[in-house]
Amino acid sequence: MTPAGRFAPSPSGELHVGNLRTAILAWLFAKSSGRDFLLRVEDLDRARSGAEAEQLRDLQAVGVRWDAAVVRQTERGTLYAAAIERLTAEGRTYECFCTRREIQEAPSAPHAPQGAYPGTCRRLSHAEREIRRATRPASIRLRSDVSEWAVEDQLHGHYVGVVDDLVLRRNDGVTAYNLAVVVDDAAQGIDQVVRGDDLLPSTPRQAYLATLLGLPAPEYAHVPLVVNHDGVRLAKRDGAVTLSDLAAVGIPAERVRDLVLASLRLPAGTLEEALPRFRPQELPGEPWVWKTPRA
Repeated sequence: MTPAGRFAPSPSGELHVGNLRTAILAWLFAKSSGRDFLLRVEDLDRARSGAEAEQLRDLQAVGVRWDAAVVRQTERGTLYAAAIERLTAEGRTYECFCTRREIQEAPSAPHAPQGAYPGTCRRLSHAEREIRRATRPASIRLRSDVSEWAVEDQLHGHYVGVVDDLVLRRNDGVTAYNLAVVVDDAAQGIDQVVRGDDLLPSTPRQAYLATLLGLPAPEYAHVPLVVNHDGVRLAKRDGAVTLSDLAAVGIPAERVRDLVLASLRLPAGTLEEALPRFRPQELPGEPWVWKTPRA
C-alpha cells in the first residue's frame, strides 16, 4: 500500500473551524511528504443521521480531497474482533465489570492521571468473575505489561505517557476507540497521523498496543487546537463556527479556508497553491484564537 496520512472525524454533527483546520493540516502534511490522503469515518459511536454527508461536503468546500473511497469503522468489525482474539489467545486481556464511577472513585497508582484504570478486575478469581457476570456485562481490557511508553512526535519531540489497562471492547459490545484506530491505521497503510494535540496523551497507549499486535506505529504530529477567546477548545456553542453558520452571516467557505491558511502562515488560495509554502517546522506552536470575521 502507498504510505498515507488521514483525517478521521466522528459523524456526531457538523465540523467546526477547528476540525477543518486540523483536516487541512493533515492534508498538507500528507501531500508535502509524498503520501496519499485518506478519509475514515469513525462511526462506532455518536453517529448522527446525515452528519457524515455534511462533513464530507464541508471538507470538499474548503478544498480537502481524498485519494480513495471513504472507509467506515462500522464496516470493519471483523478486523477488530480478530485483534482482540489474538490478544486474548496470548493472555493479554481480561474481563472488567467496573463502572465509570467506580473507576473514578478507586484509589489510583502514584503519578497515574485522573481516570487511569487502577486494575480492580485484573486479578479476579474465576468464581468472582462468575458472580459479577450475573449482574453486569463485562468490558474487555488489555493486560498491560508496562506503565508508560514513549513516542516521537514531529512537533512535540520525545513524549512519554502513561499506559494503563485500557478498554478494548466496551460492555455494550462496541469496539473501543484506542483499539479501532490502531487496527484501522495499520490496515489502511496509514503511517502518518496528524491530529489535535489534545490527543497526545492517548498516543503512547496506542503505540504500545500497535507493538503488541505486531503493527508499525505511525509517525505522529499533534497540532495546536483552535480555541475561543477564553482559551478553551472551540466548540459549536461558541457561535458561528461551522461553515453553514458562517455562510448564514455572509462568510463563504473560501474565506474560511483563507483564514485557516493565514493562521498557518500560508498564502490565501487553494490548498494546492499553499502546498509549496508549507513547512511543518514553521507552524505556529500556540493555539489559534478564533474570532468570527465580519462579512
